[in-house]
Amino acid sequence: MRAVEFQEYGAPEVLKVVRVGTPEPGPGQVTIDAAHVGVNFADLKARAEGYRVQSLPFRPGLEVSGRIRAVGDGVTGLTPGQEVAALVDGGAYAEVVVADTTTVFPLPRGIDLRTAATLPTVLPTAHALLHEVGRLRAGETVLVHGAAGGIGTAAGQLARAAGAGAVYGVVSSPAKAEHALKHGYDEVFTTGTFADDVRRATGGRGVDLVLDPVGGDTLRRGLDALAVFGRLVSFGNASGAGPWHVGQPELYPQGRSVAGFSVLALAQTAPEALRSLTERAFAKVTDGTVRLPVTAEFPLAEAAEAHRLMGGRASTGKLLLRVADRED
Repeated sequence: MRAVEFQEYGAPEVLKVVRVGTPEPGPGQVTIDAAHVGVNFADLKARAEGYRVQSLPFRPGLEVSGRIRAVGDGVTGLTPGQEVAALVDGGAYAEVVVADTTTVFPLPRGIDLRTAATLPTVLPTAHALLHEVGRLRAGETVLVHGAAGGIGTAAGQLARAAGAGAVYGVVSSPAKAEHALKHGYDEVFTTGTFADDVRRATGGRGVDLVLDPVGGDTLRRGLDALAVFGRLVSFGNASGAGPWHVGQPELYPQGRSVAGFSVLALAQTAPEALRSLTERAFAKVTDGTVRLPVTAEFPLAEAAEAHRLMGGRASTGKLLLRVADRED
């Protein structure tokens, strides 16, 4: 089978198409004939700097949709030919993908394979950030960094559906602002001035909830943009900044709080909680609450081009790799 791997860290061109043996599922696993694979910023960090890479060569890819090819010993409730989406701990850039059954999700009625590949990381993450971790209540205000990306696109719509009083986004360009405004956001700010913009938009009050995948100085300024009793949820460190610690001096005076979330960590530590979360999140697609647009799609062999587009920070919505030539 074909797969995409890298044998050294570097620019997108280190991604190479290779021919490898077709894997077989182990106990508690299935193999999936991939139809589509999601492209995530974590894939770029793995390729460029070894994020979550245990050894080389390494095959990126965290989410895949397709049909079950084979099931391993002890697997129940999943059968060959069944359409599924799966969250995997790397390895999805391939024609056949191995997945643990704890993170394999049969597709609800009405979700096609192309749409399914956009969901396993993005939608549960957005749902958890707002509800399970962020505990958004109707009438509260939200600020989302990366509002035009996959998670941001979902979060804007989910916050609007939850009755948020106002949904604000932060982006890096006018084109991204235009995208975000079509997906649940009331007002969109630029990266450098967002803290001042928040105070202006809220009459000096600040927002109740900030969702931050950037870290570093952005996280610090986000804390300052919170209202009294406000919450900040960190879910990434795209800035690459060193660890930062917040404590009593920043949190006590106005009852603010900071939390964190990683869908990949949850998959490792509490798979049943992830399954429950994913089912709730997927329901928001089937009921029409959330629409996740695929804004670019590349053949598997052109994975490097997908990485260049996402790495240039010009992409919006969700990027996919097309693996199967057809889905029927």
